[in-house]
Amino acid sequence: MSLQAHPSPNGAFSALDGIAACATDLWLLVGRVLLCWVFLATAWGHVNGIGGFVNYLTSLNAPAPQLLAWIGTAAEIIISLTLLFGVATRYGAAVAILFLIISTALAHRYWEYPAAQAGGQYNNFLKNLSILGGMIYVFVFGPGRFSVDNALGRK
Repeated sequence: MSLQAHPSPNGAFSALDGIAACATDLWLLVGRVLLCWVFLATAWGHVNGIGGFVNYLTSLNAPAPQLLAWIGTAAEIIISLTLLFGVATRYGAAVAILFLIISTALAHRYWEYPAAQAGGQYNNFLKNLSILGGMIYVFVFGPGRFSVDNALGRK
């Protein structure tokens, strides 16, 4: 099943409707790959420096930081694969939504940081909210035609 972009209800704002409508599945693929990139890059950094991730989680007083670091890294890898290939996409999006809520609540409480660090943490908080919004779109609209899910006939 191919998704179609919905036209703008106001004709004055419909100039881009054709671009969205003629390539909806391509845009869904591009969006999935860009979201994947964030999770994959982060996971790669954690795999290559798990000690630093453990130390960061320890500084946040996270429970079982060693275990949590590996669980978080595994989640990022799984999320990346589901997005990149469009396989079990809605499940991957659900995992990503949960992951983002937990990681944002744990690591980006900008209001608790000293003024010199609060701005950077606020930016990370907003970045995570934006990615969360993107993952909600993936959850609702699915992976599109260019995906393993579509090839296997899943919705």
